[in-house]
Amino acid sequence: MSVAQTKPVPVALVIDDELQMRRLLRVTLEGNGYRVVDVATGNDGVLQAAQSRPDVILLDLGLPDLDGLDVLKRIREWSRVPVLVLSVRDREQDKIVALDNGADDYVTKPFNTGELLARLRAAMRRIQPQGADAVFRGGDLEVDLAARVVRKSGKEIKLTPTEYSLLRLFVTHAGKVLTHRQLLKEVWGPNATNETHFLRVHIAHLRDKIENNPARPEMLITESGVGYRLLVD
Repeated sequence: MSVAQTKPVPVALVIDDELQMRRLLRVTLEGNGYRVVDVATGNDGVLQAAQSRPDVILLDLGLPDLDGLDVLKRIREWSRVPVLVLSVRDREQDKIVALDNGADDYVTKPFNTGELLARLRAAMRRIQPQGADAVFRGGDLEVDLAARVVRKSGKEIKLTPTEYSLLRLFVTHAGKVLTHRQLLKEVWGPNATNETHFLRVHIAHLRDKIENNPARPEMLITESGVGYRLLVD
């Protein structure tokens, strides 16, 4: 008689000083299959990140003892656990700084719980191991990373080396916001981080090839003033 294996319950660490927010997130996350550990300070958050080994972290920036960015930087010294920033700070620069310092996503309070859960699922998928022959599929787009082949509706499409480099970055970070600076640095090098016009031109060309309607993209989405995201839901 075989014994069915149960799927491990993912652990979510919530670092937020607002009691009502921690209660809301606990109810939402536990109702969707997560085990929740919550703390109210940055120092406790860093400690629990080490002790609880969470599968994902939801981090507020306005903490009473440490700025959330400092918490993020400390965690990133030793861990690649997905971190979603939840903050009332809604300036584009705040989002860019958080993402450039290692956050996987940035959600502004107040937020829609459905969107939050979708972004959590995307973050969790990114930490799943992938083999060298991994194939990304989203909608009618298929990207074979090993063969360097891109297909749309089953037909191979030709990309320039730059377009493929961009698409590969989006695929390997699917669901995650990539800032202008991150994309420019990875594709054009560290001296091109201010050349956003290069990026806009090549994103437009890439959309022409992978989107059904490039004027109204459904996969490669603009995060206004911040960067771009390849949707996976």
